[in-house]
Amino acid sequence: MTSDRLTIALTGDTMMTRSLCVFKEEPYLRMRDILKSADVVFTNFEANAHPYLDDAHAQRDGGGTYVTTEPRLLADLKWLGVNLVACGSSHADDYGPKGILDTLRYLDEAGIAHAGSGRHLAEARAPAYIETAQGRVALIAATSQYKPGSKAGDQRYDTLGYPGVNGLRHKVVYGLEKAMLDELRKIGAAIGWDACEERRRSQGDPMSKRSEDSYNFLGRTFMVGIPGETTSLNETDLKENLRQVRNARAFADKVIVSLHCHDLGGPTLVTAKRRTEIDDLADYAIDFGRRSIEAGADIFVCHGPQVPMAVELYKGKPMLHGIGTFVFQIETMKYLPAEAYQRYGLDDRATPADFVAARYQNGTLGHTADSAQWEQMFVMCQFCGDSLAGLRLYPIDLGHQRPRTGRGRPILADHVVADRVLARVARLSAKYGTRIERQDGYGVVQV
Repeated sequence: MTSDRLTIALTGDTMMTRSLCVFKEEPYLRMRDILKSADVVFTNFEANAHPYLDDAHAQRDGGGTYVTTEPRLLADLKWLGVNLVACGSSHADDYGPKGILDTLRYLDEAGIAHAGSGRHLAEARAPAYIETAQGRVALIAATSQYKPGSKAGDQRYDTLGYPGVNGLRHKVVYGLEKAMLDELRKIGAAIGWDACEERRRSQGDPMSKRSEDSYNFLGRTFMVGIPGETTSLNETDLKENLRQVRNARAFADKVIVSLHCHDLGGPTLVTAKRRTEIDDLADYAIDFGRRSIEAGADIFVCHGPQVPMAVELYKGKPMLHGIGTFVFQIETMKYLPAEAYQRYGLDDRATPADFVAARYQNGTLGHTADSAQWEQMFVMCQFCGDSLAGLRLYPIDLGHQRPRTGRGRPILADHVVADRVLARVARLSAKYGTRIERQDGYGVVQV
């Protein structure tokens, strides 16, 4: 028998490479107390739980940072209150399929419930459950941000499945004026793309149908329409994830659906110079969140945009369009694979410090150059029975101006940073009719 009140804390991407439990600043310990007051504390574990040199890193052309969390550090996550994770996002296979399986094993040994990856697609899609004195909570975790070969494969009666993540496929269509589309067709014919397509078609490849109003160019779909980008969900992936939401609804008091997604949308997608200047999540991700709630989810939380996004109340349930980042210690990896160094023209004696300097150009490029990516938040959702009773937004500061050894660890933000975070979220949320009142260092969503 559960009580009426249940509190769920939602944090964003966690890329942890150092200890979290040794620090004693008052705002940091106060943040920990807030998190530990919740019955469930969720984060997106965007890493491999893995000893660095037990197995080889995967090699990928153009791969960026490889994220390793040493298994002993999972105890620090638990110290902070985390007891439920999505573990099937863009770094899940940084050690290949074995790394995915090892991560699941280490999370099990640490006593942290997890969803989003598995030995085959059915396990990757399946809910995780966590028992609390206030009720049972389920998590379904999907990702639209995954590398080729990391999507879990389905079982058949005559073949094994494949270890991987619960990949959520989607289609992107680019709108163009008719005259622009006609010019694109001329380019396709001139460079031999159309001939290449015809050869593939004659080999039996399933190809999109030709149309006067659409054209496949270099693997992208262009259609006559308003210039810009639209996205839509893969119907099979949507159907099977919603099946798991309904499954979880039958066995849990509260259901969380998590999506790791880097894709953004809206008008600012074609004008913004930085990711942090884009205002909207991709339309397919918003659609997935709403469909999940219609299927029985109590919370939809998206992470991956790397900055806080809008808060929407859909049918009375919280939809977090972007929860941002929680732990961001990507500059202090001990080891990286050869490909990571080669990408930046570094030789075989280069060190991780050389890689960081080359990638971020001593703090002038990438994450380290954009203060907005270090000003984040976490959310406390309180339910009373079936109803949402409260939603608080706690701004956190990941330390843009701190030394590298201190950056990436969250603490409660001071009033200056908190005001910036809450002003951004309030502005983005207003278009969905969500009102946010600022109180002493945090925001309160009017439920």
